[in-house]
Amino acid sequence: MEKAIDLQGKPYNHLAFIWTLLAGTFTMSISQSSLSTAYPTLMRYFNVPASTIQWLTTGFMLVMVVMMPISPWMLNNVRFPVMFVSVLALFDIGTFIIYLAPSFGLMMLGRVMEAMAVGIMFPSYQTVMLRITPEDQRGAVMGMAGLVMGSALAVGPIISGIILRYTTWQGLFVVFMVIITVVFLIALKTIKDVMPQATSHLDYWSVLSSIGFIGILYVVNQIGKANANWTLMLGLLVVSVLAVAFFVWRQFNVDTPLLDLRVLKTFNFDLAVLLTGASYIALIVVTIIFPLYYQEVLGLSPFASGMALVPGAIVLSLLNPLTGKLADRIGFKATMLTGMSMIVVGWLWLSLVGGRQSLLAMVLTAALIEGGNAFVMMPAVTLGANSLPDNLISHGTAVITTVRQILGSTGVAVATLVLAMVTSSHAKVGSATVATLAGYRAVFLTFLGVAIVGWIFAVMLRDGRKSVAK
Repeated sequence: MEKAIDLQGKPYNHLAFIWTLLAGTFTMSISQSSLSTAYPTLMRYFNVPASTIQWLTTGFMLVMVVMMPISPWMLNNVRFPVMFVSVLALFDIGTFIIYLAPSFGLMMLGRVMEAMAVGIMFPSYQTVMLRITPEDQRGAVMGMAGLVMGSALAVGPIISGIILRYTTWQGLFVVFMVIITVVFLIALKTIKDVMPQATSHLDYWSVLSSIGFIGILYVVNQIGKANANWTLMLGLLVVSVLAVAFFVWRQFNVDTPLLDLRVLKTFNFDLAVLLTGASYIALIVVTIIFPLYYQEVLGLSPFASGMALVPGAIVLSLLNPLTGKLADRIGFKATMLTGMSMIVVGWLWLSLVGGRQSLLAMVLTAALIEGGNAFVMMPAVTLGANSLPDNLISHGTAVITTVRQILGSTGVAVATLVLAMVTSSHAKVGSATVATLAGYRAVFLTFLGVAIVGWIFAVMLRDGRKSVAK
């Protein structure tokens, strides 16, 4: 197998390094989306309503968003082997707390610890893979990384549905613990010091003001909820937007920014950020909305609706490595135009064909949209990195990952709101079935619009590396 050299000049196994990195991140990524199928079980176990249980996912997402901008500082100030095994240990401890949790509060503490680990790891593993890979091979390598980012999100509910069919909810976290512990032990041997250090102090004002992202996402997630106090929500939104504005201002006015936003001065990078966000919105909306359609319109069981996601997840997993190689061969613009076209066609079909869709049509459409994601999301990350100097790659991947998470969360909130509002308005003048179908069609039309905007961004791309001023 291929040998590489670490910062101490010692050879290490390049493939073993990458596979260990991907195994740990893949397992963590599954935990992000795996709990949706366990909600009813957890509601009964802890005797709490759905609105409370949802915080196991919503809170996870909010903590992730705040931790992501910290990842460049950690890569610059903590040796990567130490950072990687520490993050694995943090996730493992959090998972163990969840396994033992006698109360919802303690389970929430474990989820926060897991989210901190995932928030640091998501941008970091992409940065490391980009830094240790020659530019002309990055497409193929990041295609493998796409297996982690896209496929894990898609297969999380599937895996949890299978595990929950044969064991208790604690069994799900036992699986996570076992895998992460094994990866931890392997990492002690395979993960080497490959990231150069640039020691700097942690800007605590930036860290504190980044909490504004949590406030904005929290308000977004309250849209459409009947019991939301909108006087309080609008106040929180104003404070959060001001905090984020201060965060952005500070990044341009301190010597060592927590997140170097100079990356946004590069045209291709900005388009890459928007494209990865557009494709991620399509993917996450499919994984959340399609199972609801299967259950509410087609009458499938929760388990069957989870299994109906399998073909799309398989297509996504198979295409991710291939699209990376394709981007290296025919160019990133052509690859991403292909992907965005697939996503547009998928939403267009659902929008134009009225009435109740068959299960086969829905499964094929999901596979088309998820396949389109494989042509866009990780190629966009790679193109964004190629448009930056090496010393800004860690900041670039952190920006892309943070924005992608925010846009994806907003997409789910918008989909939920549109579905609820349109269904409710049609229910007043028609049957429940007609109202439900109208709600889903409105969702499909909404995200057709988002996909068309993403397609326009792909048209505007410039292929090749674009140098930036120092």
